[in-house]
Amino acid sequence: MVRVLFLLALGSIAMLSPDAEAAKSEAPAAALHKLIQSEWQYQLEHSPTYASVAGDRRWNDRWDDLSLQAIEADHQHNLQVIARLKKLDRAKLSAADQLNYDLFLRDYELWAEEHRFKWYLLPSNHMGSIPEGIKQPPGVQTAYQLADNLRFETVRDYEDWIARLKGFSTYVDQVIALMREGLRQGLVHPQPVVRRMPSQVEKQLVEDPAKSGFHNPFERFPASIPAAEQQRLAAAGRAAIAQGVLPALKRYHQFLTTEYVPKGPEQVGIWQLPQGAELYAFLARKYTTTSLTPDEIHALGLSEVKRIRAEMEAVKAKAGFQGSLAEFFRFLRSDARFYYKTGDELLTRYRSLSKRIDPLLVRLFKTLPRQPYGVEPTPEAMAPDATTGFYYPGASDGSRPGTYLVNLYRPETRPRWEMVPLTLHEAVPGHHLQTSLAAEQTGIPDFRRFGYHVAYGEGWALYCETLGDELGLYEDPYDKFGQLAYDMWRAVRLVVDTGMHSKRWTRQQALDFFMENSPRQELDTTNEVDRYIAWPAQALAYKIGQLKIRELRTRAEKELGSRFDVREFHDVVLLDGSLPLDVLEKKVQGWVAARKAAPAPR
Repeated sequence: MVRVLFLLALGSIAMLSPDAEAAKSEAPAAALHKLIQSEWQYQLEHSPTYASVAGDRRWNDRWDDLSLQAIEADHQHNLQVIARLKKLDRAKLSAADQLNYDLFLRDYELWAEEHRFKWYLLPSNHMGSIPEGIKQPPGVQTAYQLADNLRFETVRDYEDWIARLKGFSTYVDQVIALMREGLRQGLVHPQPVVRRMPSQVEKQLVEDPAKSGFHNPFERFPASIPAAEQQRLAAAGRAAIAQGVLPALKRYHQFLTTEYVPKGPEQVGIWQLPQGAELYAFLARKYTTTSLTPDEIHALGLSEVKRIRAEMEAVKAKAGFQGSLAEFFRFLRSDARFYYKTGDELLTRYRSLSKRIDPLLVRLFKTLPRQPYGVEPTPEAMAPDATTGFYYPGASDGSRPGTYLVNLYRPETRPRWEMVPLTLHEAVPGHHLQTSLAAEQTGIPDFRRFGYHVAYGEGWALYCETLGDELGLYEDPYDKFGQLAYDMWRAVRLVVDTGMHSKRWTRQQALDFFMENSPRQELDTTNEVDRYIAWPAQALAYKIGQLKIRELRTRAEKELGSRFDVREFHDVVLLDGSLPLDVLEKKVQGWVAARKAAPAPR
């Protein structure tokens, strides 16, 4: 590169050597690759909890720095990265690197834009409070204890955890400082959210440090660690919990009850926050990766609700039910035949469903992940406030498999008819295939292997619920109705999320609309609506993503006819990491064009 610049500076018109030509053409690509790799390491180092869960143990002794100074420094760093990217000559990059460049720049510009809304001043809510209000793998429910997801095999692993426990007090004080600043600037969650938070913290205020969830690692020492070392480490862990963790949690609990909760507004909706309307429009763009406005999304939701209600009527008739759809909903919510009596029965059924689906996948998928997954109950402490189920990705180093967590709290509210679509969504072929296959792609940068665009990831998982028809899983009309109920659930989200945050609906309006159009239990409905209040616009991504993936498949089927191969289509969608919907559309269009141009198979 130096030689090329020297020749240009002299105004030389001599032809450059092949080596110099190569250096000239490769320089922008090399600079891009270097920047992407260094930034990935920066993100890991500055998000140590994310690195830990992902399987990178280099910073296992610390929490994220959530001080206002660190947040501002991180923002300035992002602006510098944007400036460096814009100095690169994109036109000299290969098509693959132009895509890497575009996606990388898109991430940083999005972060820079989000910073001005100061959403970081609301670091905790009832779904992700201390000690779960930390950066976790994108798209993952954050309310899953960090201690239960790390490897503890060596003395160093335990000493890192003890060091983390000692630093927990500073971390909590940083979160409190952010929330106090949020109060000062009028950024605080509404009452339905803040009222749930103190009781969650109170459950962690144990008298005996050994009863704390932070002590869990010291309950399971490997045999390779001598007994004397086990005793030393466990004693140090209990001391750190007693002297640092529990006092910090008490401070946080007091802050919530005396300062934070009383200031939460009774009205719901992001519209009432500073720059509320502009913030919600931004969040809608961020999560859906589209330019759809809140009004357009609301109208789309109403249209989908109408379409799905018609399909529900048809399935109701097939089931032989004579009453109205509202009466059918009440029947599905209340009839004992649809519910298990115990959580153990529920868990057994979820596990058997997963085993039933696994061997069927080859019908629709050409490439399957190497990483396994398990089905486990949602931790009891978080179950009352958690969704019906969610997926927790495995560690990239193979030390932890993917985990499909199912909620066993109050099994009398967990109907059988929702179990098939939930498993297709959260486990296979939904989140497990998408996240595991992305992580196993070695030809793309790490930020794409482990990145997560919600509309893509959740849209894919919702699309997978519809694959139950092709896999022969919806032969029972009640299971099929369960799939439609889940589809309706995501359509309702478009209406009530935009309703509360853009059209100023009350919480009760949202609950009523949900119950009128979905057979889900009142407990689930309440948890869902409160989730939308705490996490504006995120829930919009599911239906928007599903509709786009289904549209792309339908278009490809129509254009390719007999040349369409659903297994190849799924490879095209899955094997390039998580993508914004507009980028995914171009990728599928390119595949269709290439298939049409190829010679017809004999």
